[in-house]
Amino acid sequence: MKFNGYRDVLEYLNRHLPMYQRVGPAAYKADLKITLALDQHFGHPHRAFRSVHIAGTNGKGSVAHMLAAISQEAGLKTGLYTSPHLKDFTERIKINGNPIPDDYITAFFNAHFPVFERIRPSFFEMTVMLSFCYFRDQKVDVAMIETGLGGRLDSTNIITPVLSVITNIGKDHTRFLGGTLPEIAYEKAGIIKKEIPVVVGEILPETLGVFEKQAKEKKAPLYLASQNYQVLYGLYTPEGFPVMNVYNGEALVYEKIKLDLPGTYQRKNLITALQSVDVLQDIGFIYSTGQLYSGLSKVKQLTGFKGRWEILEQHPLTVADTAHNEMGLVEVLSQVKQTPRKDMFFILGFVEDKDLDTIVRLFPAEAHYIFTRPNVPRGLDAEKLAAIFGKRGISGRVIPDPVKALVQARMEAGPDDMIYIGGSTFVVAAIL
Repeated sequence: MKFNGYRDVLEYLNRHLPMYQRVGPAAYKADLKITLALDQHFGHPHRAFRSVHIAGTNGKGSVAHMLAAISQEAGLKTGLYTSPHLKDFTERIKINGNPIPDDYITAFFNAHFPVFERIRPSFFEMTVMLSFCYFRDQKVDVAMIETGLGGRLDSTNIITPVLSVITNIGKDHTRFLGGTLPEIAYEKAGIIKKEIPVVVGEILPETLGVFEKQAKEKKAPLYLASQNYQVLYGLYTPEGFPVMNVYNGEALVYEKIKLDLPGTYQRKNLITALQSVDVLQDIGFIYSTGQLYSGLSKVKQLTGFKGRWEILEQHPLTVADTAHNEMGLVEVLSQVKQTPRKDMFFILGFVEDKDLDTIVRLFPAEAHYIFTRPNVPRGLDAEKLAAIFGKRGISGRVIPDPVKALVQARMEAGPDDMIYIGGSTFVVAAIL
């Protein structure tokens, strides 16, 4: 088979290779056999560049983008692998903020199509190997590699990074990762490698012992970011960007760090990124204070980061956020509650495998709701979503198309109201 262009490749990927984000459990593989077979075929490309491996229930994308921005400002040719994408597949694989070129993807698949047909990788397995080959061929200095689902059995976990990072642990994907926090922590801790330092962001009494045990067994130096850094003061610029003072105990370590990611939950990701920079400096990376400040102030500009408390309009204030599990939504809805507005409008759509009985309880009864559907096979029917909210006494309209839902909300909302769009990454993607 010959691909005539990038669109041909995308059609092949979407039609023939199962993707978890679209089809759910059918795409999940509980081993690394196919990834290792691909890795051998391509000559172990991940060994050609340094990498930072990042796992966690929430925040791993934010931390990956922060570290990428700081590294770019330090003059390093920086790879960035994240998932899922919002608008275009090429967003998953970037160097210095620039997406992988269409022609590289087309040439890659034309050159290696027979092996793909023989090995039959999933969408994610194929994408991981594409990113590793691209980073090798382009000779990146370092790559930030975000796990997909879990850690221990994630396709990215064939790498030996210079640093492992685990942002936090919450309940998500329990069908695969376990139903308790220690079980989920064990899966995430699977990225800890022998004698490779590991940074853990937020810690919980139930999970700390898991990380300590795994780090001790692997003789991996363990750094607990939340014990070393605290954000004790913050304000917002007129443009809505947070400005934070970061302390170690009573000592002011970073004064007035400006971050161009306005979500209040980013303060937790910030301290994880700062601890990671400390460790990277200890092992030979060189970052000046000015480069750190500059990188954090331009994360979106430098890396193209989208979808986290993304302000689409001011009047009415319209915000999209990809938070999609209980842990993430608690943080986001806390910021919604603190945001000055008159009436509140929610445009919500979810996929079928979320614990909606728990999630629904997070949303306020006093608000206007529009229920929609993510445009993927595992998207939850909007009528079913409305019925689930209805059991809690929350009613609203049903508009299956997210774009039409936003049009309707804008017609109804006044200039001093707020519209929140979320529930699923794919609802946000449709709007963006």
